[in-house]
Amino acid sequence: MRCELSGIIVLDKPAKITSAKVVAHVKKILGAGKVGHTGTLDPFATGVLICCINKATKLARFFLSGKKKYEAVLHLGVETDTQDSTGTVISTSDETQFSEETIRSVFKQFEGTVEQLPPVYSALKHKGVPLYKLARKGKPLQKPARRIYVSYIKILEIKLPMIRFEVSCSAGTYIRTICSDIGKALTCGGHLKELRRTKSSGFAIKNAISLSELEKLVLSGKLSEGMINMANALQDMPEYIADNTLTKTIIHGKRISKKDLLSGQSESPKKFFKIVDTHNNLLAVLNYNKERNNYNYCCVFS
Repeated sequence: MRCELSGIIVLDKPAKITSAKVVAHVKKILGAGKVGHTGTLDPFATGVLICCINKATKLARFFLSGKKKYEAVLHLGVETDTQDSTGTVISTSDETQFSEETIRSVFKQFEGTVEQLPPVYSALKHKGVPLYKLARKGKPLQKPARRIYVSYIKILEIKLPMIRFEVSCSAGTYIRTICSDIGKALTCGGHLKELRRTKSSGFAIKNAISLSELEKLVLSGKLSEGMINMANALQDMPEYIADNTLTKTIIHGKRISKKDLLSGQSESPKKFFKIVDTHNNLLAVLNYNKERNNYNYCCVFS
């Protein structure tokens, strides 16, 4: 049976599987026409993977740049070519007994705005080819440093040579690179041993479901219980409730001006905002066009 429902499913990605294969499993379980995720997790990593189902794939762009939160384990004294536990060991050191004060001081250096070099083993592309494929062929390519933002790094446990920590950061941040850079700063090397994403774009691990739980919901006819309404998924986006006139305007794809949105409101919305009907169904996402003083359709839902 083909799934016609559209919305967001927050999955707890298991280890030892790619994000793309998780999406393929979801698509098969649901019998959905379209499924996409909004931020790759490495195969060994677990945790929050936001899956957009059917029409909700149009919303993926609004989740890609959201903040992330992770729990990770740094293994000091062992450096790998991939900066994580899946790679080949390229150096080791027995000098890993640092004071807690020293460790906390080094970790603190990686908070705030940081210039980070993306790993050569990554899904970033060069002329359409993923960097990890070039690296595996012995042709590693280093992309220029990118500016990231780390809200905080909190050390949870120190059992040297292992350090468990939590990090809140901007999209595009490589936790394994943070681990590698901390290891270099401590002069002993290090790599990412474990990684679990606990939050992504406002969706937390406590609200995530496993693939087996998703399958049970489908078999019991309760899929809607595990799917987040599209309007609710855009939880931080300003909302405008449309009357019948505006609803018809959107359905027919007509241009929307500021006066169309001022009814009952002191000021029309700017930037991105969602328009819903009286039943909380998402009708469209718009953004303000300053030059034309009207609104552009980002995506429309019939």
